[in-house]
Amino acid sequence: RRGVVGPDAPIMKIAVDAMGGDHGPRVIVEGGVAAVREFGASVCLVGDRTAIDREVVRLNAQALAIEIRHASQVVGMAEVPSHALRRKRDSSLRVAAELVKSGEAAAFISPGNTGAAMAIAMFVIGVLPGIDRPAIAAVLPNLRKFTILIDAGANVDPKAEHLLQFAVMGHVYARDILGLDSPRVGILSVGEEEGKGNELTKEAYEQLRESSLNFVGNVEGRDIYNGRCDVIVTDGFTGNVALKISESMAEMLGSMLREELTRDTRSKLGAKLAMPAFDRFRRRVDYTEMGGAPLLGIDGAAIICHGASPVKAIKNAVRVAQEWASAGVNEHIKAALDAEVARGGREGGRE
Repeated sequence: RRGVVGPDAPIMKIAVDAMGGDHGPRVIVEGGVAAVREFGASVCLVGDRTAIDREVVRLNAQALAIEIRHASQVVGMAEVPSHALRRKRDSSLRVAAELVKSGEAAAFISPGNTGAAMAIAMFVIGVLPGIDRPAIAAVLPNLRKFTILIDAGANVDPKAEHLLQFAVMGHVYARDILGLDSPRVGILSVGEEEGKGNELTKEAYEQLRESSLNFVGNVEGRDIYNGRCDVIVTDGFTGNVALKISESMAEMLGSMLREELTRDTRSKLGAKLAMPAFDRFRRRVDYTEMGGAPLLGIDGAAIICHGASPVKAIKNAVRVAQEWASAGVNEHIKAALDAEVARGGREGGRE
């Protein structure tokens, strides 16, 4: 990956919503502390000061350069986003977003309420020029490296021009963070042939074909994991369904594999001999390696983590947020969008 994290990287503070998610501050604070210890990250933990202090002491992390910003409210996982936006102005999620807006933090991460995180990010931080709607970019493993699925749940009923914006954002993120020089971009449809799909995908297909992106045409659900495509564009409804099916399938396969490997003595012996291979496989498909999904399109940086994120996911979300900020992804998105607008204008003039 091209983002620089280490002794030569600029120190960029990452605001962490310490109260969100299923596990609360115990796991999230530990993840933030791990990021400071392993990556030299600069972290601001946002939430109830007493609860955060208690976890910092438990982890013997008092001497670390960790800032704590008190917030008196918490956004519940099932809370309506508009309610969180209007009535919880001192929530840990909103305070974390305000730190990005003010420039005190380069990014925020949260394993909390996804809808509330998106609403607060849009209202508090705002969107990039040329972007109508932010989109969630899920980074999924494939047979070669990674596939970016965008949108993975933020916009259930977008227009064709929004899908083009999603494609540009996914292209830039794949290039800057995943290190792909010319990411292959496809649109998720019900068949590979041109003309397949509903009205949305057909209209978006034409806009993508006329763009400067490395557009490979229609792709199918199987192409999410076979490595044929680097960025797969779809609406948030379809993308979220695909993502949740994938998560469920991964859990089922993991459970079935464990069941079969512990069925009898011979299986247990074989599993022990194959343990290094199993460890490598687990690392390849482990979503915690990327930490969470970037919310692309806001005028800042935000990583949306799974509600059940373990320590490793929070730690890596901080790392990815640093990479995002240090790579200048948002500036590159704006430049790419400007180039597409200029390209459209030139082609329109020729016609």
